[in-house]
Amino acid sequence: MNNIKNGILILLLISISISCKKEYKKEEKEVVVSQKEDIVSTIIEDKDNFYHLDFTTYPREKQNLPIGVFDSGTGGLTVLKAIVEYDQHNNSTKTKGSDSLLDFAQEFFIYLGDQANMPYGNYAKENKIDLLKEHIIKDAQFLMGNKYYTDREDQTIETNKLPVKVLVVACNTATAYGKEYIEDFLKKAGSDVKVIGVIDAGVRGTLAHIEKEEDAVIGVLATAGTVASKGYHNTLLKYKKEMGYTGMVEVFSQGGIGIAEAIDNDPDYFDKTLRTPRKEYKGPGLEGDVKINQTLFDVYNFDFDHNRMLCKSGMQSDCEVLQINDAENYVRYHLVTLLEKIRISKTPHKLKALILGCTHYPYMENEINKVLNELYQYKDSNGKYVYQGFMEENIVLVDPAVDTAKELFYHLKDDQLFNPNGQLKNSEFYISVPNKQNTNTVIDSLGRFPYDYKYGRQAGEIQEYVKVVPFSRNNIPEDILTRFQQQIPKVYKLMKHFNQNNTKAAHLNQNSKI
Repeated sequence: MNNIKNGILILLLISISISCKKEYKKEEKEVVVSQKEDIVSTIIEDKDNFYHLDFTTYPREKQNLPIGVFDSGTGGLTVLKAIVEYDQHNNSTKTKGSDSLLDFAQEFFIYLGDQANMPYGNYAKENKIDLLKEHIIKDAQFLMGNKYYTDREDQTIETNKLPVKVLVVACNTATAYGKEYIEDFLKKAGSDVKVIGVIDAGVRGTLAHIEKEEDAVIGVLATAGTVASKGYHNTLLKYKKEMGYTGMVEVFSQGGIGIAEAIDNDPDYFDKTLRTPRKEYKGPGLEGDVKINQTLFDVYNFDFDHNRMLCKSGMQSDCEVLQINDAENYVRYHLVTLLEKIRISKTPHKLKALILGCTHYPYMENEINKVLNELYQYKDSNGKYVYQGFMEENIVLVDPAVDTAKELFYHLKDDQLFNPNGQLKNSEFYISVPNKQNTNTVIDSLGRFPYDYKYGRQAGEIQEYVKVVPFSRNNIPEDILTRFQQQIPKVYKLMKHFNQNNTKAAHLNQNSKI
């Protein structure tokens, strides 16, 4: 009897064991199925994936290839402007000295603005650095690949885009968080394509304005993401030491939330059609983490005309809700905040140089100089200058784009990559737009990703959130195109040529062209 009981017990234990093993295998399988994908591995290894690149077929002879430039939006066009207009060397000998011929006259460029996923500066604040890095790798993949769409409605992929010979990361946030990530990706892929970022170049250019033994304050006006990364701060201290600077150099940074977004017409920060505040606003206000200090109203000197500031009560002096709705007013808020940081620190040194640590900010150079001059001259109620003891009268505005052009020149020279036959007019311009054919995407009434969706997505869910299409009036507002025409005329001319004459865009409706 005991033997029978023991036998039954053994069988029961075996049954339970088998059941547990089956359940464990089932759970293990579910974990594997739900495992997130890695964008780098996908590009290199998954031959069936849209983003796959076969690096074994990548051109070995690169001289005749274009140069790739990308940014989170259209701000990187200021970097391209600096490159296109660069003339610091003799074109024949490549030695220093202008010869009145553009140094990159025989190069052509492919530009990408990841407009649909901008601003990149907010991903750090939303704890989505991994998603940001995925976007950055996709930017690099586009420039190195051959795919694009002719417009947002097109469901057929074109595959006649050329790969690039250099990657210029014309975005400070992407450089801070993604340059090394791109380099690691290319190393895994066995690619020797060079990656050039704007931060190192900008820092070297800034230190050139300071004497080796000089004490000074350097300001960094950048996106919140770039400031959070400490990219400029750490690189400044690194190069200060390496280049033998012995003076006391202090770095004060300000995250310019809203400036780039207002320049690119992001409705969460700027909407010229508004007359009253809205719930979706993400910029500085009277409440929240990024506050407008009501005791500094006189210092800000905001322009309230034409709804450039949105006030709930309608009275400037008694606003229950106050929202900035103008790029210059964002500049005013952030420069005052930066100078207040310096003043409160009681540093004995003066602000000598201000790094424009976002590619959009050079568009606002005149406004920045205007506000800095106002602050230099500002007196309190007792007639005392408030900020003169903490700033030079003429602060140097450092645009890292010029030094990026210099670094690109020497890379092409050292690696013998200058194009002997290319033409600037063959440059191409692309922008990302939300992919309406992807049923997982969420798009608002303006045809854009809502803020919560944009920053609520998860890395590792590899899919086509966006389509990359040529620049046109369908995806760039008229006032932004007007700004391009006025502030970056040579680049605008190249954009116009691409849309009007390039076969890639030839079938677009005439009214949609630039």
